Amino acid sequence: MDSRAGKTVKLKKAIRRLLGEGHPWIFRQALEGPRVMPGRVVTVTDAKGRFVCRGIAESGPIGVRVLTTRDEPVNATLFSRRIRAAAALRDRVLPRDTNTYRLLHGEGDRLPGVVCDVYADYAVLRFDGEGIVHWKDTLSGFLEETLRARGVSNLLIRSGRGGDRRITAAFGQLPGEPVKVAERGMQLLADLEHGQKTGMFIDQRESRWRVRNLATGLRVLNLYGYTGGFSVAAGLGEAEHVDTVDIAAPALDLAEQNWRLNRLNPGKHAVYPADVSEFLSRAAKRAAGYDLVIADPPSFAPNEKSVKTALKAYSNLHRAAIGSVAPGGYYLAASCSSHVRRDAFEETVREGARRTRRIVQILERLGPPPDHPRLLAFPEGDYLKVLLVRVVN
Repeated sequence: MDSRAGKTVKLKKAIRRLLGEGHPWIFRQALEGPRVMPGRVVTVTDAKGRFVCRGIAESGPIGVRVLTTRDEPVNATLFSRRIRAAAALRDRVLPRDTNTYRLLHGEGDRLPGVVCDVYADYAVLRFDGEGIVHWKDTLSGFLEETLRARGVSNLLIRSGRGGDRRITAAFGQLPGEPVKVAERGMQLLADLEHGQKTGMFIDQRESRWRVRNLATGLRVLNLYGYTGGFSVAAGLGEAEHVDTVDIAAPALDLAEQNWRLNRLNPGKHAVYPADVSEFLSRAAKRAAGYDLVIADPPSFAPNEKSVKTALKAYSNLHRAAIGSVAPGGYYLAASCSSHVRRDAFEETVREGARRTRRIVQILERLGPPPDHPRLLAFPEGDYLKVLLVRVVN
């Protein structure tokens, strides 16, 4: 594919300034003109016919994903330039002893709808939306050159969701088993073929590092523990004991493997295949609480309509989790719901503390690491919110 102008559509809303600042989406209701097939190049003009931006037509509520605000072609050269720029950024911001990271972060790298994560000598490419899929071959072709230069010899493409999820090899081969990766020296196994996201939650790197530096001598509870990334971080931080809770037994199997992989004392780690709310209900009956509780649940708000219900669910979770923290202990609460704003999320922590008659101090606000950049004009990109508090009474 190679096109300078493609189809032309006009803005019917005054959002030219916002687009000029870098916002990567134009919703369909802001456009007038014929509906363009997903994947086609679209030139957007203002009401007077002046050039505004150029991007790719999309299906659904988003009409156009913006690729450039310059009057330039949308073609292989543009994609190649964006990939090289993203790779150069990672070379500068990645921590030492880390070979798992996000190489392409969609809108944040001005490649909306494109995510590429690296796991040692594997990379996983995922697309959001129907339009960008039409450019799959172009993107994977330029990615091959960049990835091989970084020592990555296998590129996998994940598509579909849930039971329809598929994974194929664009080049190289499927791993056939979990891949061992390093994060600040911590060893973890990532299931690229069946795991969540593209294999693991790379975006919680900074929060895991905080836990590792906080956990010395503490009794730690990791809720929604998945494959135990936070648990291993606490173990490496010399926690007294770590409990990992998740409803999925296969994930807990990997959590135990990860614990052993890091040569940690098996007697200091226990896993519980249980519903989190039920586990916390039982924990509330114990006299002694935990010194550090971590709650990083799956998204409670998959869309805007579910926000009200999600906020109630967060509040209930925080009430139970804070109730299980010993006086003077810590609570790390996370939300990966992009539809839940940070101030609303923090209010649910406040409400949870109020309902348990506990007083908390905010110690730190965390989020994705710098290999997950967010455009300043795109607040919708603030999907991950992490709050570390201390329960003072």
